[in-house]
Amino acid sequence: MPLQLRSLASEFGAEIDVDLTSSAARGSSVELTQALHRHRLLIFPGQHLNHADLLAAAALFGTVDTDVDRTYAVPGFPGITTISNIVEDGAHVGIYDGDDEEEWHADGSFKPNLPRATLLYSVITPGTGGQTRFADATRAYAELPAELQELIKGLRAVHSIRHLGDLQNQASGGQSSTAAGSLAAMPDVEHPLVRTHPVTAARSLLLGSMVISGIVGMDAEASARLVAELLEHTTSPPYLHTHHWRQGDLVIWDNQATLHTASPCDSSRHHRLLYRAAIR
Repeated sequence: MPLQLRSLASEFGAEIDVDLTSSAARGSSVELTQALHRHRLLIFPGQHLNHADLLAAAALFGTVDTDVDRTYAVPGFPGITTISNIVEDGAHVGIYDGDDEEEWHADGSFKPNLPRATLLYSVITPGTGGQTRFADATRAYAELPAELQELIKGLRAVHSIRHLGDLQNQASGGQSSTAAGSLAAMPDVEHPLVRTHPVTAARSLLLGSMVISGIVGMDAEASARLVAELLEHTTSPPYLHTHHWRQGDLVIWDNQATLHTASPCDSSRHHRLLYRAAIR
């Protein structure tokens, strides 16, 4: 049977009712991947996944990326990373999902090759806060004024995990998981501001509110001003979808066509635990 998709009210993304451990899902890998490219964001509610199930669900969309932060990797399950605001024995159990607004970003933009897609699976869901917001960087680019599209054509930005870690430390009083993780020494990389999707050929904006240290050939002030202008446009209401997590939700997004950020969550009152996998 064909997949039953419900488009989201934001006109960006879709929800699918299918058990990702079922034979129906395993036989729909091509259709699921096509749906991801078409909608850029897919939500699968009501899942019951162990770590092996999560890796199998990720494999429906391609090859699981095992080049992850070893500090927060799940032992025995290559490619799964813990995301959480929980502290045990004085240490964060996962990549710290802080009490403040997270930066807008695409996962792994500090690497030479971005993951194609990212999956998040929710195990402990906060009663208040902790939503994930997604921005449709593809439609946002398409609706830029023509003169701004021309201005940014060919420009390249420097993505720096060290820059990201420094800014996170400043914002969180030294609690940056990025700065403390095993990938913190990666060298800076350059990416075009406007990426062409390797499958759909659609163009989208690759931005970051903290990871970009500058634009090649521009001074710091002009770089910051241009990135801020593009981010303001891309993260404005017409291009946003906010996901309110429920226990058992699995969300996957096209990491080469979107941006995302986590909303604040009071870790003293509300715990949050998710597991992440990515597709390369």
